[in-house]
Amino acid sequence: MFATFMSAFASLVEGLADLLGPLFHDSATAAAIVLFTAFVRLLVHPLSRASARGQRARAALQPRIAELRRKHGKNPEKLQKAVMELHAAEKVSPLSGCLPSLFQLPAFFLLYHLFSNSRIGDEANSLLTHKLFAAPLGERWADALGDGGVLGAQGLVYVGLFVIVAVVATFNYRRTKRTMAASAAANAATPASGDGQLQVPGMGAITKVMPLMSFFTLLTVAFVPLAAALYVVTSTTWSAVERAVLYRDMPGAVPAAAVLG
Repeated sequence: MFATFMSAFASLVEGLADLLGPLFHDSATAAAIVLFTAFVRLLVHPLSRASARGQRARAALQPRIAELRRKHGKNPEKLQKAVMELHAAEKVSPLSGCLPSLFQLPAFFLLYHLFSNSRIGDEANSLLTHKLFAAPLGERWADALGDGGVLGAQGLVYVGLFVIVAVVATFNYRRTKRTMAASAAANAATPASGDGQLQVPGMGAITKVMPLMSFFTLLTVAFVPLAAALYVVTSTTWSAVERAVLYRDMPGAVPAAAVLG
C-alpha cells in the first residue's frame, strides 16, 4: 500500500516537473518541489491564521494571568493549574501554534523518503538523478563536498541555500529577540507577590536558546537529500514572511512554533 502511494506521489512530482519544464528546463523537478511546498503552505495557512488568533487571545489573557501570579506566586503548582483552567475556560490552547508545523511533517517525510530510496515500488527511482542546477536532488551536502568541494558546481548550490537559510534565520533571530524582550518587559511591569516574579524551572535556558533555534535549519539542509532541503528552505522562508505579516501588530507575542518553520 505504501509503495503504491509513493509511486503515485512520484508521478505527481514528475507531472509537475513536466508542466514546468519549458520554463525551468533541467531544474524543473526542483521547481516542482518549490511549487509543491507552496501548495502545502497554502493548505496550512488557515491553521497559521488560527494560531495567530490564538496568540492574540493568549495575549489578551495576560492581565488575568498576572493576577493569578499575584495570588498564587508562592505556589507554582497551584499557579500552573489555575492558568490551565483559565485557558480551558476561555477555549485558548497554549499549543495551537504548533499545529501548522506538525501538519507539514508528513509532506517533508514524503519528500525525504522519495529522494532517499533507489527504488519506488518495482521500478528504479529516476527522480534521484534530477537536479537543481548541477546538484542531484537525491544527494546530500557531503556528496557535493566530495565532487568539487565547497566551491564546486554542486557545492555552490548548497552555498546558495545556506545563504538563504542564514538570512531567514537572522531575520527570525532578531524578531524573536525583540518579541521576547517586549514580553519580558510586560511581565516585569506586573510584579508577583512575595519574593518577586515567578520563575518557571528551565525557562531561563529556553529563553536563551529559543532565538538561536532558527539556525538549526542549517544542519537539516546539510544532512537531508537536496529535495528535502529545498522543501525546508522554501517552507522556512514562507514561515518568516507569514509570521511577519500575521504577528506584525503583536510586539510582545512569540508564536509557539516560531522556530519550527
